[in-house]
Amino acid sequence: MSLIHTETFGHGKPIVLVHGWAMHSALWRVFAQELAKYYRVTLIDLPGHGRSKAVMPFTLETVSDALVDAVTDERCCWLGWSLGAAFVLEIARRFPERVDKLVLLAGTPCFVKKLDWSGMDEQVLDSFAESLQQDSQATLLRFLSLQIKGLVDQKEVLKELKTVVAESQAPDQKVLQEGLIVLKKTDLRVEFTRLKIPVAAILGQLDTLVPVAVGKKMQALLPRVDLTVIDRAGHVPFLSHQEAVVEAVSRFMGMK
Repeated sequence: MSLIHTETFGHGKPIVLVHGWAMHSALWRVFAQELAKYYRVTLIDLPGHGRSKAVMPFTLETVSDALVDAVTDERCCWLGWSLGAAFVLEIARRFPERVDKLVLLAGTPCFVKKLDWSGMDEQVLDSFAESLQQDSQATLLRFLSLQIKGLVDQKEVLKELKTVVAESQAPDQKVLQEGLIVLKKTDLRVEFTRLKIPVAAILGQLDTLVPVAVGKKMQALLPRVDLTVIDRAGHVPFLSHQEAVVEAVSRFMGMK
């Protein structure tokens, strides 16, 4: 029996949804049901998240190994949101025979700001790591708040986020800390330029964690990237702007 929890429904071309830091696959629920009208959708809990057992250490390599082992489809589209984008990129790099398309949803090959790259301030990740040691619950709440900052209906979206996240016990301190290290240390920009498969990037115009400016940076690295910017969306566009994200994914995958 796999230590990684998955759930598959729908019919058609296969898509695997990989969630972000400190979350679990139930967050996809409504969005995935809509997507499953057109595709075979697999939801997967990262190791140590939701209903998946932990793998130690929690690294780019160990997690990507676990995800590939848990998915039965030989070749599919891997959609990674936020931290999940790092894992699907790593899977495309190490297991190209298992990937026919990639979607980076509020994701990027390099999350941290560099001299020539738009991203999160490294100090923000450091402050999260420090705060986790003091009060993990308050830190996770702060992270949820950042994801919906600037949205017109941010109170409603935050309420939905809190409700879904609370359905499962939060990952333990070690898994959370190691997840932050993955965010901080991962830089797959060179590997990104070498991708031969179709790649889409879907970004939120108001995202404070993955700034929209990174879209042009990605296109500079890989000009054929299919870039979609969702107006007035933040870091969780699949919750706040579900229809627009489904439309962007469907267009990328082909006709509904």
